[in-house]
Amino acid sequence: MTTLLTWSPTKIKAFRQALLTWYDANRRNLPWRVDHDPYHVMVSELMLQQTQVNTVIPYYQRFMAAFPTVAALAAAPESAVLKAWEGLGYYSRARNLHRAAKQLMADYGGQWPTTAAGLRELAGIGPYTAGAIASIAFNQPEPAIDGNAFRVFARLFCIDADITKPATRQLFADLIRQLIDPQRPGDFNQAVMDLGSSYMRAKDPDAAHSPVAAFDESLRTDTVLAYPVKTKKAKPQVVQYFALAIHSPAGWLLEQRPSTGLLANLWLMPLVARAAWVKQPLAEQITLAAAEFSQRAGHTVTLRAAGLPLVRHTFTHRQWQLTILTAETKAFALDFLPAQWVPSLSATNLALPTVQKKAHPSHPGGASMKTLIIVAHPQLATSATQQFLQASAAPLTNVTWHALPAHLDLAAEQALLFGADRIVLQFPLYWYAAPAALKAWLDTVWQAHLVDAARG
Repeated sequence: MTTLLTWSPTKIKAFRQALLTWYDANRRNLPWRVDHDPYHVMVSELMLQQTQVNTVIPYYQRFMAAFPTVAALAAAPESAVLKAWEGLGYYSRARNLHRAAKQLMADYGGQWPTTAAGLRELAGIGPYTAGAIASIAFNQPEPAIDGNAFRVFARLFCIDADITKPATRQLFADLIRQLIDPQRPGDFNQAVMDLGSSYMRAKDPDAAHSPVAAFDESLRTDTVLAYPVKTKKAKPQVVQYFALAIHSPAGWLLEQRPSTGLLANLWLMPLVARAAWVKQPLAEQITLAAAEFSQRAGHTVTLRAAGLPLVRHTFTHRQWQLTILTAETKAFALDFLPAQWVPSLSATNLALPTVQKKAHPSHPGGASMKTLIIVAHPQLATSATQQFLQASAAPLTNVTWHALPAHLDLAAEQALLFGADRIVLQFPLYWYAAPAALKAWLDTVWQAHLVDAARG
């Protein structure tokens, strides 16, 4: 492993100059960079964790319009903060930001700590965010070590330490402290961020044209993609739920999540865990889910399969797999549920997580029914056949065409994959028994619509 000790003071000075000269000419024009306000830095850095810059920009602008100062954020109710954060995910960031604002106002009289150590006393502020605020807002020579910094310096020095291990952060911190420009520490850290998202990005880097190519040991040894060294994450744990889209004349039923844990205090359709029932037939599972929810709600609800595609939503360490069930009911009292009837999900002030918008059939872009037209033999996919089927399917919406080999098992498998609620099948004449056989199988899940094909 090449170490910093091989760099002379002259080389360190040349590296700083090359990096900052490039940054001055090419820095990204981002709304949180218009000043050095620590509040702007804190909000932007927390938003940028696990989220791409282009996604963050409109959220940051809306958040600042709603809460222009740390005092305004501290005075706001949590529900308003979560609503403003809606769609960014990782909601613990929003809660920590809110707690930090309250802490600044209550414990610090609105005055910011100016050192990384002092900033780390604030709720949710870890080493990276503390380093970013201290260097950018208060000109402290503190490293801000995020994924970009790990990647940039691992490649520059061919550091083969695993960046997922806690001890490695200190190794990088000690290294960067010797490199950081003491006159412009904030710009140095932001230049590293920009470098790591451009020339030294994770995929398809352009190390040869990087402004610091002359200092890049991994480029010299043709090992750029070998760094940083990072242990692969374990696959997320799969958790299966029934998600209940329950409607009444009063609107859609949304239930508030508990105050701790995943998606704390957010609102989404009721969930019923499937883990204990997954080996039982689907119809029995639905009956059991209805019984469990009816007991929770104090009202009997009859559930049915929506015939919608399985909804997958991945968090950091787990993946939810949601099977949508629906119910139409009267607007029963919600004495036993932390829930509300919501007339319009698109207009509600309740904070809704992304998984709710992805899964609920009433949300634009949410789970929706589709008609799958299966042409069960490639030779039949003629223009005449296409016209025949298209005319037959004219009243239908959200249509998917799919040509398949002449095998019933493949047809059924593809129908499941596409999550169709209605199936239009076409077969050659000599498959006289096949449509009825496949229809009998599909009818357990969908209402299958068979269309006689043109015979010629």
